[in-house]
Amino acid sequence: MVQMEIIAISNTITQTNNYAVVLQEVNGNRRLPIVIGGFEAQSIAIALEGMRPNRPLTHDLLKNVMLTFDIHLEKVIINKLIEGIFHACLICNKDGQIYEIDSRTSDAIALALRFNVPIYAREEVLSEAAITVNTPEEGTSSTSERENTPTNRPEDISRLNTAELEKLLKKCIEDENYEMAAIVRDEIKRRQENND
Repeated sequence: MVQMEIIAISNTITQTNNYAVVLQEVNGNRRLPIVIGGFEAQSIAIALEGMRPNRPLTHDLLKNVMLTFDIHLEKVIINKLIEGIFHACLICNKDGQIYEIDSRTSDAIALALRFNVPIYAREEVLSEAAITVNTPEEGTSSTSERENTPTNRPEDISRLNTAELEKLLKKCIEDENYEMAAIVRDEIKRRQENND
C-alpha cells in the first residue's frame, strides 16, 4: 500500500455540481484524481481548513458516534477501482479487534481527516488510475502548444490520434488539470483495449 495526501480540491469540467479531490503519493509523483459530490467536497474542505460548523455535519456525527462507542479509525484504504468507480474501506479498532468496513472513497477521506489518520491506496489502484507528474526539469510544452491544446473541451479528444492524446495528457498534468487528464487517460486506455 502507498500512503497518499490531499493536495487539491477543484471543480470538475464535465460533471456539474461535482468536484475532484486530488491525492498524491507521499514522497512520490503519482496523483490520483477522484470525482466526488458537492456535499462530500464541502465536508472535506471544512476538515482541511479546521473549521467547526455550529452543528455537526454527517461525517462529524459519525465520528462522534464512533468515539462514543470506543471505535477508533486507524486508517483508510482506497482498495479497488471497478468500472471507473473508486472503492475504499475503513480500518477500525474496537477493543483490540480490527474491523474492515466498506465505504465510499469520499466518505473515507472525510473521516480520515477528522480522525487525523493516514490514507492509503493499493498499488494496483495506482497502477490503473494514477497520473504521473513529471518534475520541472523534464521539460514543459511551449506557449503556442498550450494555446492550441483543447484541455477544457472533453468532446474534442475524440478527434485526436493516440500520439496527440498522449501529448495532451502530459500537458494536462503539467497544468495540474487532473480531471481532464483522467478523461484523456481513459480515452487512451479505451483505444488500447479496442486494439487488443
